[in-house]
Amino acid sequence: MERLATALATAGFRVRRFEFPFMAQRRTTGRRRPPDRPQVLLRNWREAIDEIAHREADADRLWLGGRSLGGRMASMLLTPDQCPEQVAGALVFGYPFHPPRRPEQWRTDHFAELARPLWIAQGERDPFGKRGELEERMPFAGLVRLEWVTDGDHELMPTRRSGLDPDRILAIAAEQARAFVGATETGNE
Repeated sequence: MERLATALATAGFRVRRFEFPFMAQRRTTGRRRPPDRPQVLLRNWREAIDEIAHREADADRLWLGGRSLGGRMASMLLTPDQCPEQVAGALVFGYPFHPPRRPEQWRTDHFAELARPLWIAQGERDPFGKRGELEERMPFAGLVRLEWVTDGDHELMPTRRSGLDPDRILAIAAEQARAFVGATETGNE
């Protein structure tokens, strides 16, 4: 996440981060525990949005961002019954389309209901949704745009044998996200 936040800042985003309480607890205790229920995670997201809106006077057009579970929860906030007014859309880096080795358990039902745009950077080798699996289901219903990360895994990292620079891969994804936001805000998307 640190490398991704740096790439996004370099691409021109003002990045504000927060950590789900279950992740903070995992980090401090060293014990893995399952994530909280979606309702709790969505409440954590809303609290983070409220805090940013309270601290920053120009927080009327927020783009949510996240990786994996955080991105999935951000995407769920884009539905009409969940979406805070100041949220413009979401940028997800490595969406968990299904659990690994369980491609029958798709997590995209809410895509058809999105009230705001969703942009996803997905690694071609991501076990949570590989390119071949996703292309069979595309296009997705709703305001969804997907960009492929060459040779990327769930963290968008390429294999060593590919010779691709992991930091450059993240920089390209961040630049693509920036272009999407710019096109969306000018009505060209």
